[in-house]
Amino acid sequence: MREVARGDREAFSTLYDTLAPLVFGTVLRVVRDRAQSEEVTQEVMIELWRQAARCEPTAGSVTTWAATIAHRRAVDRVRSARAAYDREQAQAAREHTTAFDEVAGQVETRLERERVRRCLRGLTELQREAVILAYYQGLTYREVAQSLRTPLPTITTRMRDGLIRLRDCMGVTS
Repeated sequence: MREVARGDREAFSTLYDTLAPLVFGTVLRVVRDRAQSEEVTQEVMIELWRQAARCEPTAGSVTTWAATIAHRRAVDRVRSARAAYDREQAQAAREHTTAFDEVAGQVETRLERERVRRCLRGLTELQREAVILAYYQGLTYREVAQSLRTPLPTITTRMRDGLIRLRDCMGVTS
């Protein structure tokens, strides 16, 4: 890794040949799509090249480091794909007109919005801000943490607790 960090292309070629199958396998298990897994694998290998100087031999093996980066990137890809799919579905649902009584639908929607607002008011300030940024503005947890200048683990805990409180307030079961 020291040689890769110094920009040695031959060392990186060896590293690539050694780690690419492991990285690809790790990514494929999470992403489950060969083409996307190949893309994510390339991203991970480029990141290993760029971040080689940050690799700490005392913190663990290069293999473990690469597998960790691969797993994180794969999970990010899955979450991103799921969020895009959810946004598309929501947009399609908004654009789709149904043949039911529109007045009843509007009243129901208005009541549901008010219920959500009331439940959001029951959250702590940080929980409310984090939930609004994530679910209404579409930010990732990492982006929420940066926006609120709060550590990521704190955001994930507050989001989890806030979503549990919202679920309970809304009377959602399952």
